[in-house]
Amino acid sequence: MPHIELPEGVPGIGSGFMFRPETAKPMRELAEVLLRGDNTLGRGERELIAAYVSNLNDCMFCQASHSSFAALQLDGGMAVVEQVKCDPASAPISDKLRALLAIAARVQQNGKLVTTEDVEAARAEGATDVEIHDTVLIAAAFSMFNRYVDGLATVTPVGDELYDPMGRRMASEGYVRK
Repeated sequence: MPHIELPEGVPGIGSGFMFRPETAKPMRELAEVLLRGDNTLGRGERELIAAYVSNLNDCMFCQASHSSFAALQLDGGMAVVEQVKCDPASAPISDKLRALLAIAARVQQNGKLVTTEDVEAARAEGATDVEIHDTVLIAAAFSMFNRYVDGLATVTPVGDELYDPMGRRMASEGYVRK
């Protein structure tokens, strides 16, 4: 049960967004730029970073929804997403993405844990400054989004029947509502 009166029947972050549309707008715009904007990292890779950080934060709604979004856009689908969430070191992903996920995991814990060695390891695998920047910002933003969802105790549905259609809608329409 949510800690405040949120719109009924609206799961996760959507209920917080409906409660305060004026704060939802910039949050949606940030997600749109980070996850769907022009970037050398694919949309699926960026969604995977969001799902991975949300999983580390134990935010069930965000990890389930962004896992679905990522799976729709990655070769290997949900099997790859689940492998990354369990053990990125053995998952069938690029070494560059693996290095970026290591940075994201450090940011999830505490941004000060990111070291020069972490950044150099990502660069050695071909990561650009923009990719490193956006990985850090995705990890930081999703830590905030996760705390927002869980701090309000929003409704978190269980099962793929909600997340799969949500993933398809987000993959096609994006985060900014028209």
